[in-house]
Amino acid sequence: MTTDKMNKISQLIVVGLLLINNKVHALDKISGYKLLNKAVTQYQKAEWDITVQAEFKNPYLQEEITLDMLLISPSGKKLILPCYYEVGESGASATWKARFMPQELGTYSYRFELKKQGGTAAFSRGGVFSSASGPAKAKGMLHHHDNWTFKFDNGTPFRGIGENLCWESRAEDDSKFFKELHEKEQYNYEYMLPSLVKHGGNYFRTWICSWNLPLDWKSGINSRRYSNSDEYFNPDAIKKMDRLISLSDSLGIYMMLTLGEGTHDARHGRYSVSTPQFFVDAQAKAQYRNRLRFIVARWGYSASVGAWEFFNEIDNVQFRNAANPIPAADIVQWHGEMSTYLKQLDPYRHLITTSISHRDLEGLNSLKNIDFNQKHIYKNNRALPANILKYSNDFRKPYVIGEYGYEYDWSKNFNLFAEEMDSDFKRGMWYGLFSPTPILPLSWWWEFFDDRGTDRYIARISAISDQMLAAGKGSFDIVKAKSTLPEVEVYSVKCGASTFVYVYNPKKESKKPVIELNWSAAVPKSLKVFDCESGKYNDGRAVTGDGKLKITDIELAPNTDKVIIF
Repeated sequence: MTTDKMNKISQLIVVGLLLINNKVHALDKISGYKLLNKAVTQYQKAEWDITVQAEFKNPYLQEEITLDMLLISPSGKKLILPCYYEVGESGASATWKARFMPQELGTYSYRFELKKQGGTAAFSRGGVFSSASGPAKAKGMLHHHDNWTFKFDNGTPFRGIGENLCWESRAEDDSKFFKELHEKEQYNYEYMLPSLVKHGGNYFRTWICSWNLPLDWKSGINSRRYSNSDEYFNPDAIKKMDRLISLSDSLGIYMMLTLGEGTHDARHGRYSVSTPQFFVDAQAKAQYRNRLRFIVARWGYSASVGAWEFFNEIDNVQFRNAANPIPAADIVQWHGEMSTYLKQLDPYRHLITTSISHRDLEGLNSLKNIDFNQKHIYKNNRALPANILKYSNDFRKPYVIGEYGYEYDWSKNFNLFAEEMDSDFKRGMWYGLFSPTPILPLSWWWEFFDDRGTDRYIARISAISDQMLAAGKGSFDIVKAKSTLPEVEVYSVKCGASTFVYVYNPKKESKKPVIELNWSAAVPKSLKVFDCESGKYNDGRAVTGDGKLKITDIELAPNTDKVIIF
């Protein structure tokens, strides 16, 4: 028998097995596809329309039907990109979409695979496209680097500086003193994100929930921006998420997207997250995996997604029913399963996290596919550095303070202690800048700080952070430094050839400390003192002796701080 005949027989056997084992129907086929971009560039979205003819009841359930884009990158990597259903009827021509961001330069080959009930139903013809160099500002996706920084695909180091912007204004806010402020229409992404970027920020945290980006909610939405809908995913929420991603991409800002639990409907495997079934029921897990698949397929291409966060304060979820808390082991097991699934599903391998309020769940901080851990700290910002250092050392992965603030109780009138609120806002970021964390602590109460103009201060932090990154190209080493006055706080890091020392006077009286560091070289040729409040630089003075560098003439007014750079 000739080789050609053997190959033809093998092909017929494969087709026969597909027909028998995977229940392929003659109607299930990929009719064609079209690349919508005139040109494809590295680190930019490329988009395809794919025409599929197949029978389905619900195109969002992967146990029923899926479409994947199978790619081979220029370096030979095999990638599987989930595609998503856009429009069309079962049995007729339906449009699906693929959104892909090439991370490599060169020629990609690809084809599409249609699956029914988990088995291959059809392949498309093969295609190729070439990825050319894109805009210089495009750097690709954020990935783990070390406890101090993340890094982009192109190797550029990154530290996140910003705040929580967890939702746009609600229709009905429950704040006793700030209801009018919180309901202002101006607090939308189109205002908040450009404002944050203008003030020097590059990172924010935002939620999918019942009143913001309500992807799974059909009713009970506390926002005039969305309409009730019987669709599987809320169309208004999808459109808003599209706009948010596009806006973030255009501004070069990155988000921690808190995915939340989605709505609950036990008939469709959507148990309330406050019930034990959510974390153990097979149907509920399948529903959540389908949710993750749609989110990755539609928005995973975007570099502006700096991290997927499963839950806000999962320990508070655990104890919603204080008399019968959800077993921690079930919650940790769920996070292990879902983080592993999400890492496999997402071809870009975005960073993955979850958060606690203040109670650790045994095993949660050690999960392999949770890229960084985080907690929220209120009313104790001086604990930020110690917590960051302890957890990053204990679990050997980055630690982030996802929320902090002087006060967490929204029933209080913050105007009565506004200066303390402002001071806490500023200090939290400085503590983070001099601690081993890739995302500086993210403040809460964004409307309050915007209304007071406090968030303009972020530019001060950003100015020093930029110098640190430029000097060390992403390297940070803690340097021992102390003040001759023990009440004055001192934190110091070395970035390349430059050393940065943060000094803060928390007292109500002025202080004139001498700052000491171990030193065996000559007096630095250049020594600048940055006034954190004014943003101005002055020349500093130092002397050497006894193996120490002593920085003198540092005068700190009450509750003020400075950064010494040499």
